[in-house]
Order: sequence, then structure tokens, then C-alpha cells
Amino acid sequence: MNLLDAIGNTSLVALRKVVPPGCAQVLVKLEWENPTGSVKDRMARAVISRAEKDGRLQPGDTVVEYTGGSTGASLALVCAARGYPLRIVTSDAFSPEKLDQMAALGAELTLVPSEGGLTTKKLILDMIEAARALSQEPHTYWTDQLHNQDSIAGYFPLGEEIWRQTGGELDAFVACVGTAASSRGVATVLKRARPGLRMVVVEPAESAVLSGGPPGPHKIEGVGIGYTPPLWEPSLVDEIVPVATDDARQMARRLAREEGLFAGTSSGANVVAALRVAERLGPSARVVTLMADSGLKYLNTDVYRKR
Repeated sequence: MNLLDAIGNTSLVALRKVVPPGCAQVLVKLEWENPTGSVKDRMARAVISRAEKDGRLQPGDTVVEYTGGSTGASLALVCAARGYPLRIVTSDAFSPEKLDQMAALGAELTLVPSEGGLTTKKLILDMIEAARALSQEPHTYWTDQLHNQDSIAGYFPLGEEIWRQTGGELDAFVACVGTAASSRGVATVLKRARPGLRMVVVEPAESAVLSGGPPGPHKIEGVGIGYTPPLWEPSLVDEIVPVATDDARQMARRLAREEGLFAGTSSGANVVAALRVAERLGPSARVVTLMADSGLKYLNTDVYRKR
């Protein structure tokens, strides 16, 4: 079995204690079971394998990307397995565990300074420009996650797994939006199979640009880039739910202590939104969302650091 064959086929489990009475059943997909502990392994495998197949990525080329960390670790894993050097543009805004994991897997890091450790539109744009500069060097392939359509297809298997594991019995899917690739990939599959399925996307309340609000700083890593992502497809989306960073953090802690589910901040945001949807849909319905990555990536952040 190839290492990259270990990506996917993650477990789907029901939440027990954080779901109030009278709500729909809420199921969560344990994406930390992927090799780097993140859903992003799926897109990394897709963008590298598809670029190899059509010749955009050649043996000996260097891969370049900008990332808050999980995509970088996933790319580092795939590049290590495939034999490509990797240069990552990232920032001190993201957890030290993520930076360390990327470096441990062989990535060369370029750090762009943030404004007080916050994710802002300016930071994202600065990271993109730094990656663009690196991509001008010879024998370089820039995966450019915000524009790369290959990443959407990387999440089709996730939608197929959810459909298979629920037996097609689900009423809503809830997911945070960063690049929009995961929500779009899953929604494409699920809505094709069940057109009436409700697709709910989540964004930081402090930067609720998809809801028509202004961009702002927040601390839900990996989501909320401060402007509408190029891969955003509104025709697939039925509802947008803003979730505050503090609510996402608190839910992440509750999931760990009450459910034994050790996840990151975006997973907390996913569950906050999923519970709002579950409350409206009622006990006869079923809602699915993602545990996007492992809490091990956040041990030295204010999500889990001892107070």
C-alpha cells in the first residue's frame, strides 16, 4: 500500500453530549485520521497528482505554496512521498505546531509577519505575493490553492464517503470556508445525489465578508481570508453562518472535554453552526460536519494553552 493511499476513508461519528435535546442528529467526519491530521491531505494529493499527470509538475521541480499550515503540512507529506522540494510561505499568525510540522516534513519556510498574530486580508495578500515571487524561479510549480480547480476534485471522495456512510440519509452539510474548495467539492457530490440537501457554510463573525460584512482580524485558523475566495460557488450554498472566534474556541474545548473529540478552532466553528442548523431542522433530521484537523496542531495556542 502506498502512503498516499492512506488518505481518506475517515470515520463518521455522532455527537452525544453537546447536542441539546430536540435537535437533529449531528455527525462529524474525523478528518484528523488522515496522515498529517488534516482534511487538507485530500487536496494536496489531488493537486500534486493532477499536475504530474498533465506535465505542469516535472521531476526535479520545486513546489511553492502560501498557507496557514495545514495545507503546507499536507503538501510537505505528498512532496516527501513523491520526491519534490517544497517552499512554503506562511506566518507567525499560525500555530507553532503547524510551522514545526511543515518543517519536520522537509518544507523550507518563509515567514511573513502578521499584525499581532491575527489573520487579516493584508496578511493573506502579502503571503500570496511572496509565493508569487518564489514561483518566478525556474523549475518551480506554484500550487496556488486559492485558484487551483484541482483542489475541488480532491474533495469529491469526501462527499462520496459521507453519502456512503450515511446511506444517503442526511439533510444538511456544514463546513467552514477558507479557499472554498472543500465545501464546494463535497456539495457538488452531495447535491448531485440529493438536490434538496441544505449546504451551510461557516465564516468568522469578525470577518463575515460572504454575508456582506467588512473584513476584519480573527483567530479561526485556515478560514476567513477577508475577501470572497476565487473558488467560491454561491449556487451551491443555501446558507452562510457567521461564528465568533470565542464561540469556536469554547466549542473546541467542549468537544475535547465532553465528547473526547480533540480538534482545532475551525472544527469548533463547524459544530457551533451545525448545532444552530440542527436546532432548526428538529429531531427527525441529520446534519453532517467536519472535524477538519487535530487539536494537536493547537496545543500552544490560546485554544488549549493552560490558563
